Amino acid sequence: MNKVLAEIIAGVIPNKMARNRWRGILRYGIIKSLKLKYRLRRDHTEPQYYLAVCAIAKNEGPYFKEWIDWHRKQGVDKFYIYDNESTDCTKDVLKPYIESGVVEYRYWPGRKQQLPAYDDCFDRHRLEARWIAVIDLDEFIVPIKDKNIPDFLRRMERFSVVEINWLVYGSGGAKRKEPGGVMERFHKHSLPGHRLNTHVKSIADPRRVCTMIGCHEAARLSGRAADSHGVPLKKGFRDRKPQQDIIRINHYAVKSYEEFLAKRARGRARITSLRDMGYFDSYDLNDVEE
Repeated sequence: MNKVLAEIIAGVIPNKMARNRWRGILRYGIIKSLKLKYRLRRDHTEPQYYLAVCAIAKNEGPYFKEWIDWHRKQGVDKFYIYDNESTDCTKDVLKPYIESGVVEYRYWPGRKQQLPAYDDCFDRHRLEARWIAVIDLDEFIVPIKDKNIPDFLRRMERFSVVEINWLVYGSGGAKRKEPGGVMERFHKHSLPGHRLNTHVKSIADPRRVCTMIGCHEAARLSGRAADSHGVPLKKGFRDRKPQQDIIRINHYAVKSYEEFLAKRARGRARITSLRDMGYFDSYDLNDVEE
């Protein structure tokens, strides 16, 4: 079903959580979803990986090593990387990870390819991984109360999806890209309760999810979604108070001003318009220093 028709049909559902779920299922296709649910109930293939990450990126080569190495230390076993027409050093940086089997690389050309890439990732790999986290290259999953991400997820296995809140980091006044990693260079972040931090990213059980609704929420075939405290969700993420005390996603949305301009020039994964210059002011939040 095309996206416009899915939006029209889902729009008549009054409950926001149900509406978002059906928006994803309708876009994926009702018959396709039913067939998938039927097949998965009967397939008992043991997952090869406990935790994988899916990401689509364009010209993010300089950031890949730090991002992969961080998440490997936090317990990620596998990375499914979709390269959206990169012309920088992305393939060279990823080469040793590809050769070692840590990264499965796929060249993925075209505009507005974020959701098609997520569809492909879930369809190809849903039997390989117990969990798939869907995040971007400027997002780092940070467990606070647990030794690593799998330790956190083992408490969440009764749920189909776990939604984790952002903590937005600002530029700290940096104008130019300096040497060093992102987490090393940027230490100032927004107030935890800031409205932008209501945004979430999802870690999904690919056997109970057909695909992503957008970049934030997953479309569940069965089961319930939970917040990072393990409480079943009854409200959409914009209507919930942000949680960063158990686990969070450090979101380095702008980095330095120079890096923001480069990010703006790369374009956006879901829509064709560029970010306006007000995006930097909105996300350049430096209220708390760690």
